[in-house]
Amino acid sequence: MVTVGRVVRFHGNKGHVVIASETDFAAERFAVGATVFGGREGQGDPKAMHVVASREHDGRWIVGFDGVTTIDAAEKLRGLELRIPAESMKPLGPGGFYTHDLVGCDVELVAGRRLGRVSAVELGRGTPLLVVETPRGEVWIPLAEEICRRIDVGAKLIVIDPPEGLIDLND
Repeated sequence: MVTVGRVVRFHGNKGHVVIASETDFAAERFAVGATVFGGREGQGDPKAMHVVASREHDGRWIVGFDGVTTIDAAEKLRGLELRIPAESMKPLGPGGFYTHDLVGCDVELVAGRRLGRVSAVELGRGTPLLVVETPRGEVWIPLAEEICRRIDVGAKLIVIDPPEGLIDLND
């Protein structure tokens, strides 16, 4: 299963929730009639959830699920990961990748020095950030063409050319 979004909070009084999307195909994933699987880490198999209402608002999705009709029921969904089966993902064109493919990639500088390994990709507002675990701690690298010069998910390697001082920001 691949995470495509997370429930942030309830919205309104009809049981709808705000979803922070983690997919480029949110309009399809959260469309009325779509099914996602909601789950929490370590709490058993995800459960099928059917979308009955959906609209985009300020870069997030307001979604209603079948059977969730009250604020209390919606509040219980807070923090829920919304997933889809990996086999239902769309194929991407040459050079394309999904952000979850970047987790586990080694990160090295264009000069060849290894920086660390990607532990997560933060998809908040704005430019996505690679969270890189280094011997000195966590470093956040913008996932931008100007910085990430080569991304080879097959080789699990990302080569970066960061602006001066970026790596040292966390010290």
